[in-house]
Amino acid sequence: MTNIIMKTFFTKTAMLKFVVLAAFSSLALISYADEAADIQKLQTRWAEIKYQTPKAEQEKAFVTLVAEAEQLRAANTSAPYLIWEAIIRSTYAGAKGGLGALDQVKQSKKLLEQAIKMDAAAMNGSAYTSLGSLYYQVPGWPVGFGDDKKAKEMLLKGLSYNPDGIDSNYFYGDYLLEQKQYQQAVVAFEKALNAAPRPGRESADAGRKGEIEAAMAKAKKHL
Repeated sequence: MTNIIMKTFFTKTAMLKFVVLAAFSSLALISYADEAADIQKLQTRWAEIKYQTPKAEQEKAFVTLVAEAEQLRAANTSAPYLIWEAIIRSTYAGAKGGLGALDQVKQSKKLLEQAIKMDAAAMNGSAYTSLGSLYYQVPGWPVGFGDDKKAKEMLLKGLSYNPDGIDSNYFYGDYLLEQKQYQQAVVAFEKALNAAPRPGRESADAGRKGEIEAAMAKAKKHL
């Protein structure tokens, strides 16, 4: 009788564990689905503003998108939210221009550093690529934190995670162009142009390819 009771107890315990595990698995799937939808929404809107909105209207549009990205990141602590808020803030800084943009890029830097500590491999190492792009585009001391040596280090780390990506190769090529390493820049740009299309990011890919072609033409003038 005791054996039967014990067997029943362990069977019910196992079933309970299974139910709890199934519940957590379902929650995890819902969470991942919500994250994917959130990030897709931010990516799509970012591309619309950056590549399809008139320059005169971009700053105002990015203000709204920054607020949305910040709200999502505050409610969700995963690395992709940090990365995309940083990307949106830094692009907003470019649209804003001037010394007033420095606060945005500084916030972007902090967000990217947090994302790397949390999950360096998130989004194929995008945090490294984005951080590297800030280091070579932002002015150096005493105005900003720009640093060409750190830029190269971060960009190469980004490439180690995503060696064939359009963005990782474009930003490395753009860095090389800034360093007047024109032949190497062209190689990086050509690799960026040959990157596989990103499903759901057709607008971003088209806009980026336009930037790559313009930068490659500039590099080729020096060859």
